Amino acid sequence: MTQNLLFIGNLGTGELILICLVVLLLFGGKKIPELMRGIGKGVNSFKQGMNEIEKEITEQPSEKKPEENYNKEEK
Repeated sequence: MTQNLLFIGNLGTGELILICLVVLLLFGGKKIPELMRGIGKGVNSFKQGMNEIEKEITEQPSEKKPEENYNKEEK
């Protein structure tokens, strides 16, 4: 677990509380939920994109529909 938290260094509880207070002061109480919602949508979109790429990579060429191959050749 410590390897996962290396990017934040040796931050203690006091430092994390201070960072949260600064974020609260900068963005305000009303903007923080909107900010978190936007971050969540971005992460979700990224995960969907990664899943689609993984599916395309693992998909066999014979599993594709013939019209998909035909349409790619036209472009």
